[in-house]
Amino acid sequence: MKMTSAPALRARQHARLVAPRPGDVLLCSSIGPSGEVIALWAAEEATSDACVTVQARGTTTTTPIAWRPVAFPSVQPLPDGKVLVVGARCRWRPEGPERNAIVYDARGSAVLEQTLGDGISHVLTTPRGEVWVGYFDEGVYGNYGWGNRDSAPPVGRHGLSRWSSDLDLRWQYPAGEWGAISSCYALNVHDDTAWAYYYTDFPVVRVDGDTVTGWHNDVSGASALAVDGSTVAFFGGYGPDQDKLITTVPLENRLLVTGEHRVVQPDGRPLPGSARVVGRGGELNFLVEDRWLRLSVQDLPRP
Repeated sequence: MKMTSAPALRARQHARLVAPRPGDVLLCSSIGPSGEVIALWAAEEATSDACVTVQARGTTTTTPIAWRPVAFPSVQPLPDGKVLVVGARCRWRPEGPERNAIVYDARGSAVLEQTLGDGISHVLTTPRGEVWVGYFDEGVYGNYGWGNRDSAPPVGRHGLSRWSSDLDLRWQYPAGEWGAISSCYALNVHDDTAWAYYYTDFPVVRVDGDTVTGWHNDVSGASALAVDGSTVAFFGGYGPDQDKLITTVPLENRLLVTGEHRVVQPDGRPLPGSARVVGRGGELNFLVEDRWLRLSVQDLPRP
């Protein structure tokens, strides 16, 4: 589905990410379960010297951590001031796989390490500290030593999993009538409910507890989704559609398109391709370098 002359929607400026110390470099940022922005920073010349900041409701907390570098990190908050850092890539080795998930306590000490698998595309926590993980194709089918005849099967072979706050595996996606996940394109976690959108047929599924409900869908290639009431909004797409936003509503077991737009920055400029977009509930969060932009489903024009 290609958009050519769709009307523009301006994301609103919400806040700026503030470096905790002069010279700190932003390694990654994301959105926590309460709508807060969480960011991982490191001193430019000493990557072992790192801090995590959490910005919410006009306040910022900073926690120095005993940083153990992981490949392509993502960061999420956990209860009691703890922080979870997960690396997207993880090698299997005969002597034991790399541990690409590290929990830091409120004082910044590493207190737990675990292997969440290779090929991780999304990590989002819940208010209770459960950890939802979505995997892209290499995490599902195997790479970096996973999935060979003489090695372990990929941890992410089901495409979507839920872990406890102690990083014990609690649930894996059962496929069923909606088909297997080859690559989890988008994940939205709000309270204790997760919404996933995945390749190859791009259904949308809602996981509430261990119960899966799904809808067929004609929108392909999106990278984020927001859900508010009966509206499901998709952001992103292939090639020139990377800034598209499509709204849908369910009718029986299928989502029907109700609107098409493109998202721009508050000043009307296009969003850069480097923008990280995270859906939490009905909010799309655009992390553009040190700027935090938002667009709510409630902001969208009604059909």
